Amino acid sequence: MNRAPLKRSRILHMALMGASDPSGEAEASEKNPFLLRALQITLVVSLYWVISISMVFLNKYLLDSPSLLLDTPIFVTFYQCLVTTLLCKGLSMLAACCPGTMDFPTLRLDLKVARSILPLSVVFIGMITFNNLCLKYVGVAFYNVGRSLTTVFNVLLSYLLLKQTTSFYALLTCSIIIGGFWLGVDQEEAEGTLSWTGTLFGVLASLCVSLNAIYTKKVLPAVDGSIWRLTFYNNVNACVLFLPLLLLLGELQALRHFAHLGSGHFWGMMTLGGLFGFAIGYVTGLQIKFTSPLTHNVSGTAKSCAQTVLAILYYEETKSFLWWTSNMMVLGGSSAYTWVRGWEMKKVQEEPSPKEDEKSSLSV
Repeated sequence: MNRAPLKRSRILHMALMGASDPSGEAEASEKNPFLLRALQITLVVSLYWVISISMVFLNKYLLDSPSLLLDTPIFVTFYQCLVTTLLCKGLSMLAACCPGTMDFPTLRLDLKVARSILPLSVVFIGMITFNNLCLKYVGVAFYNVGRSLTTVFNVLLSYLLLKQTTSFYALLTCSIIIGGFWLGVDQEEAEGTLSWTGTLFGVLASLCVSLNAIYTKKVLPAVDGSIWRLTFYNNVNACVLFLPLLLLLGELQALRHFAHLGSGHFWGMMTLGGLFGFAIGYVTGLQIKFTSPLTHNVSGTAKSCAQTVLAILYYEETKSFLWWTSNMMVLGGSSAYTWVRGWEMKKVQEEPSPKEDEKSSLSV
């Protein structure tokens, strides 16, 4: 058995540490970090899947359960924002009281900062409200298709607002997504389960998700680039802006006549929904940290596929071949767009800049 020659520094290290056979230990040290990282990635991705899927099913229960008969989607969204605000403030106080135990920014409500973030908060309110309204009127199985135009709006708004052009291949993937969306709508209508109201809310939710991503980049400097500070201010603004909506839409009056208002189970489910809403932001960042933005998008696409299958099984639904084809078109188009954009970015990074070309020509 041939062994690789030992470096002088490795021999010195063995002598000082009293090691006798470094080959086995070297192999073990190379394997252990890989196995540990693989385990970490598996746990993080699994956590993202569990929280994301659980949140969708729980929100569907709160928004459209025959056992609850609760028709207050704005109040459900308001309460989830309130829970997120309290969690952010609580973790900030805990980090201040026990420094070193956790990394969380100090949160103090600054009205000037809150006003500067207000335009984003309006988009944020639209995003979470339309998401919940879409989920209220459509089934969980169709939920992903109903909100599938986010990528298309990203391309459109990037051109209209940021004057950024998109490649032919990226546009081709967007056409696949649009085709899958329309086929899904057609199949839902053919099966008699289509809600045009829910579909409209899904399109509006997709638009707000795209706007939220654009405006987030603009206002991040106002909170020193901290996503947690931005989350705190967004949810504080949302809680304030939701109050007049609750009064105007009569949801507070509806809550007074709600049969389960004093039920601990109901408030437990509501609070759990708020916890999931807070946790999804954390685990999303965690998944990107341990993998990459590209892997996160692929994981999200696979999660959507699993969520659709689970919804079909849980609600005991039967779908046609063309219905499944629409889902595959949406998921495949989204994955292809992610891959194309990643490939284009990598290509741009590998291309030498004009200055480097000038330097190389001068040196020759």
